[in-house]
Amino acid sequence: MSKNQIIAKWKYILAGSLLCLLSYYTYGQGCSDAGFCTINSFKPNGGEPIKNQFKIGAFVGKGDNAISVYGNYVEYNRQLSKNFGLDAKLTTLAQSGNGISTFGISDFFLNSNYQASDKVKFTLGAKIPLSNANKTSSQVPLPMDYQTSLGTFDVIFGIGYDLKKIQVVAAIQQPVSQNENQFISTNFPANSMLRSFQTTNKYQRSGDVLLRISYPIQVSSKLKLTASALPIYHLANDKYSDELNVIREIKGSQGLTLNGNVYFDYEVNSKNFLQLNLGAPFIVRDARPDGLTRSFIANIEYRIKF
Repeated sequence: MSKNQIIAKWKYILAGSLLCLLSYYTYGQGCSDAGFCTINSFKPNGGEPIKNQFKIGAFVGKGDNAISVYGNYVEYNRQLSKNFGLDAKLTTLAQSGNGISTFGISDFFLNSNYQASDKVKFTLGAKIPLSNANKTSSQVPLPMDYQTSLGTFDVIFGIGYDLKKIQVVAAIQQPVSQNENQFISTNFPANSMLRSFQTTNKYQRSGDVLLRISYPIQVSSKLKLTASALPIYHLANDKYSDELNVIREIKGSQGLTLNGNVYFDYEVNSKNFLQLNLGAPFIVRDARPDGLTRSFIANIEYRIKF
């Protein structure tokens, strides 16, 4: 067996192993993030300077409490000069489960990118909420699990570094305003499923930091596989106000979520591309009141360069 055949064999073994691992963890709990891990410059291979790029994508996932999650997005990336670029992204989200269904526009992301060198890239941006996170059912506020946005205005900062083939990204997302959620679990009857949800009245969400380490493998001339490890640390316990308007901490909401992703990028031609992204968690926080928990997620994306 030649050297190239041996390398090709191990590429396929690695791909199969990663898929099996993700399939095994599909029944785990909790991929929690506030959206910044999907920003173009924070994704594997997302730092390539492209004059114009348009993306459209859709995803499906499984949340806590038997809730199914669906979403889609449109995104535009523009390279203004050799060093500066802009990204704009609009998202929507739908949730369904326990006899309740919601849908709405989620957030608008606007980010600027600066290519400091061939290996280093900086990103500064914001997540602008298009919902106040206070959807209701029969005029009673729903928990965060059924909201289409966190409802927080967040600032985002990150740095990317290429170490040969390994891609490393570190980033922080910090809320500078909070939402208007008014969910109190005791407002629902004792036999209601929603009685067991975490109260998030006057919810105060803390920030997150992430570290993404990615390694691409060129499977063929048109197909690339990228394995990615994504630890996200929630910086402090979140808070809420109880029925007596007393502010309380949500114990266990601070801490680490460790996710794994596998990306399959297929080059249709020099301008058109398809991407499949599969993700699942390995480690989760004890409490995840923000409603962002995903036991698995699958995302399909089409992008065109022009």
